Amino acid sequence: MKTDVEELSPTRVKLTVEVPFEELKPDLDQAYREVARQVRVPGFRPGKVPPRVIDQRFGRSVVLEQAVNDAVPKFYGKALEEKEVFALGQPELEITKLDDGKELAFTAEVDVRPDFTLPELDGLKVTVDNAEVSPDQVEEYLGALRERFASLKVTDKAAGDGDFVTIDLAATVDGKPVEDAQATGISYEVGSASMLDGLDEALQGMESGDSKTFTAELGGGKFEGATADVLVTVQSVKVKELPELDDEFAMSASEFDTVGELRAATRKQLEAMRKSGQAGQARDRAIEALLERVDMPLPERVVQAEIDQRRQTLDERIERAGLTMQSYLEGSGMTAKQLAADFENDARRSVKAGFILDKLASQEELTVSPEELSAYVTEQAYRMGVAPDRLAKQLSDQGQLSAVAADVLRSKALTLIAEKATVTDEAGRPVDVNPAPEPEPDAEADQDEAE
Repeated sequence: MKTDVEELSPTRVKLTVEVPFEELKPDLDQAYREVARQVRVPGFRPGKVPPRVIDQRFGRSVVLEQAVNDAVPKFYGKALEEKEVFALGQPELEITKLDDGKELAFTAEVDVRPDFTLPELDGLKVTVDNAEVSPDQVEEYLGALRERFASLKVTDKAAGDGDFVTIDLAATVDGKPVEDAQATGISYEVGSASMLDGLDEALQGMESGDSKTFTAELGGGKFEGATADVLVTVQSVKVKELPELDDEFAMSASEFDTVGELRAATRKQLEAMRKSGQAGQARDRAIEALLERVDMPLPERVVQAEIDQRRQTLDERIERAGLTMQSYLEGSGMTAKQLAADFENDARRSVKAGFILDKLASQEELTVSPEELSAYVTEQAYRMGVAPDRLAKQLSDQGQLSAVAADVLRSKALTLIAEKATVTDEAGRPVDVNPAPEPEPDAEADQDEAE
């Protein structure tokens, strides 16, 4: 087999492959066997029809076509390996010559990874946020913890923002009740804006037993989009009572005996979380710094495929949310042109970063152990809420384990970049990009809401 490689652009090549006919013999023999199993010829058992009879009855072209279809991918792969061409995506194949008994020739155009040089990683300088935790941040965390242990108490006062009300709703359109817009005993937080437009305004100042009518646009059902008159009746008003931040609270909400111990542990936990965040920042900002220092051409087909994948993911997310692209754009405050520009910029960054991480992994001879692969799959399964064994089988059945291994390899390369970079915080202090794991939260599980 003879292979010539022509560079069409810095990111695309054309391979011209010439194969002597004798190298096709194994594929021709296999093709004859396949055709013999498929055809029925009087006087011959299935699978036992001789090649000469197949040629006479059905024509040799049938066998040649199958043999070539089977052989070309193999010879293409061999050509890539011999010429050390790193192909991206599927090639455009063309059979240019098929001289029976003499030669097979074909061409393959395919995108390739661009050639570029990685700069010295030791010269990278990265700045991340400080990990210091202020007293106000500690108190903010403890305030959120008190919210989790808050109780609701019935009150005679008028409803206001932050209060909880139990309400009945009854909607009418043109004076006729809307069957699917009637509800009783709904618990609602005033000011949350999580239900009908106009509801929060109507509830302001209402007391237990009060009723009021307001207008709202119905969001679903037979009368979706119609303007309805909605009667709201308040059954009860409840206020949220927070527990006192004292030793008794510390004992009930955590493993500590005093509020002082809880406050100190909270500070330590928040600092550990911020240090972990520093490590993530270091990785993100290190690759950004490296992207600015590396110039390379990008294969447009690969970039477009990345754009298409991102758009498809967004389309599916919008569909699951029951939205339209127009409503999504309006809610996001952007135009279709701006969205397209974001897609392209993000896709180019992602493709470029992938090339850098792949080259670094190869240059540093990084590998992925079975234990690392298993740990990654387990982590992903936890995030998805499925059993690790089930996810592992699914990935294996779909032939995606190699792609998962590539992701793990890129993650290791990204960590290596951060480790080699000089990372400091905003105050100029050195930062450890491999901090100790975060401690488990001290607070107990969410308390059942008290009535």
